[in-house]
Amino acid sequence: MIKGQSKLNNQRLAQQIGYQFKQPELLQLALTHRSVSHKSNYERLEFLGDSLLGMIIANYLYHAYPHENEGRLTRMRASLVRQEALGKIANDLNFSQYMIMSTGELKSGGHHRESILADTVEAIIGAIYLDCADLEHLKKIVLNWYVPYLGHIEPTDQLKDPKSRLQEYLQARKKPLPIYEVTDIQGDAPNQHFKVTCQVKDLPTVVGQGSSRRFAEQTAAAEILKLLEQKTA
Repeated sequence: MIKGQSKLNNQRLAQQIGYQFKQPELLQLALTHRSVSHKSNYERLEFLGDSLLGMIIANYLYHAYPHENEGRLTRMRASLVRQEALGKIANDLNFSQYMIMSTGELKSGGHHRESILADTVEAIIGAIYLDCADLEHLKKIVLNWYVPYLGHIEPTDQLKDPKSRLQEYLQARKKPLPIYEVTDIQGDAPNQHFKVTCQVKDLPTVVGQGSSRRFAEQTAAAEILKLLEQKTA
């Protein structure tokens, strides 16, 4: 059996990525690994998506960091588009459960392999662009995926996720670790929306929301980091 090949649910994935495909065959192609077909797979879409992602992130950084030089902007972009970073995005959006691959690739854990997850993110970006033909719309979708990671990005960060950065910050100051709690789940699995609270000593409780528990926790941790930055400013 090939994972995801039967009953590919465009509606289910649409909520995860924030886009409803008019041509669902593009989404299916973007999710199809070369182990299924050497001719009809995500590789061409990945090529397109790679270029689009680089442009979207470069444009964001250019405007968000007007005083940074070219060298630092280049390193910041690299940290946001590298394989590790895209693997985190794919996990946030639960892409692994939708990927279409051979039984052998599936058994070997291919749907959890960072390189394949990263390729899939780029392929889906390419597919969205071809489907909507609207670069501004694509920018909004992609930057929304990056929301937990754009609040505090440095050239040496290598896209450490907000939960990791928050934990390191608190541990370095010998403070209690954050407490995360799911307070609300709407919808039926896997088409769900999560609300998660994050509590840190001496700070207000914040709420994070997202299409997965992981994404909601990352969003909440990012908000706590903003509070800590304001407190120390």
